[in-house]
Amino acid sequence: MIINEYRVINNCTEQEYQIAQLYATAMASKNSTGGGEGVEVLKNEPYEKPNEKGQYTHKIYRLASRVPGWVRAIAPAGALDLYEEAWNAYPYCKTVLKNGYMKDAFSIVYETLHVDGSRGELENALNISKEDLKKRNVIIIDVAHDKIDAKDYKADEDPKKYHSEKTGRGPLVDPKWQKTCEPVMTCYKLVYIEFKWFGIQSRTESFIAKTVHNLFTLFHRQLFCWTDRWYGLTIDDIREIEEQTKKDLDEKRNVGTSPLDNGSN
Repeated sequence: MIINEYRVINNCTEQEYQIAQLYATAMASKNSTGGGEGVEVLKNEPYEKPNEKGQYTHKIYRLASRVPGWVRAIAPAGALDLYEEAWNAYPYCKTVLKNGYMKDAFSIVYETLHVDGSRGELENALNISKEDLKKRNVIIIDVAHDKIDAKDYKADEDPKKYHSEKTGRGPLVDPKWQKTCEPVMTCYKLVYIEFKWFGIQSRTESFIAKTVHNLFTLFHRQLFCWTDRWYGLTIDDIREIEEQTKKDLDEKRNVGTSPLDNGSN
């Protein structure tokens, strides 16, 4: 098992991030759907349990072409679909990703705490055990200056170039922007990765960890560069966008080519 804690510092408030995250998630789902692959939203509804309430989502990710060829070669058809359940009790969220074929032998579980005014300095934001702390790797993500693959680069999603007309934020040119920007908040994302498959466990867990790191980086680059799209939206606006996005995803998933076939992300 790999335990990584990703700390993503953002140039927004914790309250703004709630809207930004939901908006960016909806848009990112559209960008990765088409040609029989992509995201299917099964449920998106309020939930409530003792001492906690929020929004519950249940999704299927049909993204077979995105996994390594050596995994596709040994996995039967349909075995690469991921099932995601998420409980968003903002500012705390928990997400569980599993696979129907591997069942308990595979899981990605991540817990997130969003902290206003934080610059990534909290050493145990999610109060994990001493045993897990010993295994945990802390990774600070700099959305503006961390290297990304050339194929993933888009000039209009580059925080070093983006300036928000509505807020005056950006571009994030200063290498020390994380220490000086206002407003500021941090997403503390604790990720548990487990893949029990003899012979390829270590290799696959490392691949998943690299993929998760890349996804978090690209997602938050988009989130910042889409500031003028989400800034000023309400939670009611977001629910309308999510409902329309679900309809769009159902249509896109069944037409065209796979997103990877045309080089999009």
